[in-house]
Amino acid sequence: MQPPSEDLLEEPGAEAETRPFVIAPALHGERLDRALAALVPGFSRSYLQQLIEEGAVRLRGSASLKAAQKVRAGEAGEIELRPTPQSQAFLPEALPLAVVHEDEHLLVVDKPAGLVVHPAPGNWSGTLLNALLARDAAARMLPRAGIVHRLDKDTSGLMVVARTRAAMERLVAMIAARTVSRQYMALAHRPWEGAAQRRVEAAIGRDPRNRLRMAVVDPQRHPGKPAATVLRRMQQAEAGCAVLCTLETGRTHQIRVHMAHIGHPLVGDPLYGGAPAAGLQRQALHAFRLAFAHPLTGEPLVLHSPLPADLRAAWAGWGLRYNESDWLASQPPAAAA
Repeated sequence: MQPPSEDLLEEPGAEAETRPFVIAPALHGERLDRALAALVPGFSRSYLQQLIEEGAVRLRGSASLKAAQKVRAGEAGEIELRPTPQSQAFLPEALPLAVVHEDEHLLVVDKPAGLVVHPAPGNWSGTLLNALLARDAAARMLPRAGIVHRLDKDTSGLMVVARTRAAMERLVAMIAARTVSRQYMALAHRPWEGAAQRRVEAAIGRDPRNRLRMAVVDPQRHPGKPAATVLRRMQQAEAGCAVLCTLETGRTHQIRVHMAHIGHPLVGDPLYGGAPAAGLQRQALHAFRLAFAHPLTGEPLVLHSPLPADLRAAWAGWGLRYNESDWLASQPPAAAA
């Protein structure tokens, strides 16, 4: 199966992580792969063996290519950990998941802020993928345990996950064809000016000055992909505005980049010019509506997630009124399921 054509699983600056280690006395005489399994938890032994074979493990300054090599106490080395779509690379973890829809082919989860979707440098365990592996043994047979799109760590809300190969292939195609409707609630700095609704169409690529972030770029000068977001001002406050965001494409950090580009960075998003406000420390972005035709049955699915407590408090802190019915009734034409 081909990976998603949209870069929904990309994380800026997350190509690999080199981690040093020292062989503990208790591991003296062990096989290298077994020692690494103890020293670098969160990875399957088979994946560690693969890294050894690829020359990603160095011991005493030289590449160690044999998993069965015996190690000695006090030996120093390093291992290069690489993100991978292979679910078998990671270990299951029994983490709580809020499931709002489930059938034999897919499930929809309501991701809390703070939960990383896929293992990557700095977050190799405790992710949604680890939780999916523990919840369903069949997830090990699917790339990325069935994850077909992502939310940033500090973005909350709805995500669809495949449970079968057929569903995954169809969902990937639907996302690429833009037939999965996704709406977000955002709280942004500065009062909104002009028309209540606008469509931002601006290519997004890695920031040429800072690889840890994305940016609006000129594709003729820097690598970038077309990106479009429909933005609708829902409420206004003296300090900022509440905005309904509808994705037409799914680029990495798309809403955060486009909102900053038009002068309204998200509250709690310092990477793109925002700042803590209204008692909120994380970025004020919530995936509240997901609508699509079931990939196997064709049944229309329209799912909602209420605004989380921390965002409700931020809304109230700015004197804004949250009414879910208002948001659900205010879908722009681009948001039709």
